[in-house]
Amino acid sequence: MTAAHHNTAAREGTGARTRTGAGRHRRTAATALLLSLAATATAVGPATAAAGAKPASPVGIWQLDGYGTVLRVESGRLQQYQLTGVSCLPGESARRLPGNGPARYATADDDEILTVRPGSVHFDGSVGDRVTRRLAALPDLCRNAPAPDPDADPVTTFDVFWQTFVENYPFFAAKGIDWNAVRDQHRPRVHAGTTDPELFAVLKDMLAPLHDAHVSLRGSGMSFAEARPGTTVPGPTLDARVKAYVQEVDLAGRTPQEFARGRISYADLPDGRGYLRLSGFSGYTDGDFASESAELDRALDTVFTAERTARLRGLVIDLRINGGGHDALGLQLAARLTDHPYFAYAKRVRNDPADATRFTRPQPLYVQPARAPRYTGPIAVLTGGSTMSAGETFTQALLDRPGRTVRIGQPTQGVFSDVLGRTLPNGWQLGLPNEQFLTRTGKTFDGPGIPVDHTTPVFTEEEFDRRRDSAFAAALDRLPHHGAGAPSQSPEVRLG
Repeated sequence: MTAAHHNTAAREGTGARTRTGAGRHRRTAATALLLSLAATATAVGPATAAAGAKPASPVGIWQLDGYGTVLRVESGRLQQYQLTGVSCLPGESARRLPGNGPARYATADDDEILTVRPGSVHFDGSVGDRVTRRLAALPDLCRNAPAPDPDADPVTTFDVFWQTFVENYPFFAAKGIDWNAVRDQHRPRVHAGTTDPELFAVLKDMLAPLHDAHVSLRGSGMSFAEARPGTTVPGPTLDARVKAYVQEVDLAGRTPQEFARGRISYADLPDGRGYLRLSGFSGYTDGDFASESAELDRALDTVFTAERTARLRGLVIDLRINGGGHDALGLQLAARLTDHPYFAYAKRVRNDPADATRFTRPQPLYVQPARAPRYTGPIAVLTGGSTMSAGETFTQALLDRPGRTVRIGQPTQGVFSDVLGRTLPNGWQLGLPNEQFLTRTGKTFDGPGIPVDHTTPVFTEEEFDRRRDSAFAAALDRLPHHGAGAPSQSPEVRLG
């Protein structure tokens, strides 16, 4: 199935799957986009049955708007087909879960759970819904679709690989890549006798110039994935090093409270501030998304007590080593940081195989205040090149947050889309982005990442050698503290 979200962290073993002053841009542009988003809100939402009525059956053939995917939905099973203009390959299947509500299907080992309704499908952990349209029958290419075969013709594998990108990847123009020229350059290197290592080298050479951390290729014991130049994909070694460093240098040796198998930690700081660190938005449990969400709530209930939220003068949220995970968990955290609903971002997906500028109508997502104690004062968000995926969509969801929020450190990685998982004819696994996350004014940060308000070094070797954390120090310098008055009464406090 299509990944519920950014599994950047998963590839590196740190997880389970991905914006300056947007509200200050020209009001005319903001108003035009908001009108478009408002018109879209009901169109893209899941179909709902009348009170007490039995939900409409989703049994049938459904093509997703975008995603190159067709679903064959039966009463007890769901089968995915991965469709391009030159191929159709069977994807994962899922079984129907018991229950009388909307039809829910789980893939093997409950790795993903889908809620399927006539006209939409929702992946647990992802945000928004994916629009579908009913087909009378499977597309011709999908009838008797061959299963992936390790002995598949290398040229056929090359062609499906190239076609998958040309139909789904949104960022060729932004990255200055002529994908047709890439094909002309590399296809002559592939022939019927091309070995697996030779073919992998060809495909890797095509992917490397994209510098896209949400692009990956795996097969025959080989793998390729890389971050934007000058940045590092977070992994367990870096995460452990940084966690120990923060405890020693920033927390003066104090041990923070830990939750979610160590992926969330919190410490009270002197002068009435707090420090919240998240190394990902997944990997909190060994269970499904519901269990991850419950574990996050447990952590936030412990951190954001009524007593603590009343006395906190400022909060540091550290996302500098955050490999991503579920976007929905980012919105769940944002809900503890506001008393008022507000626009988080809009999501759209490339949906015209022949035109890379065509997308679905943007689907707006909002932060809704949680029904629990909330912290609404000033926040300093620490980011860097190892802030990836859902760590970035959470950062984007704070752009329009009521109250003062400042970003400190370095720009984020620049990968926001869910990862579209594909299987090539020879069985190799391919991942690529096909979505955009938009600000209120329609801006995206794919590629360069979300910029910061105040630039500092982030975990450089010089910082480590000098036992220094410039970003953390800058955050404390810009947040209120005891003696400075309540946050809303402290105009002298610098937040950017």
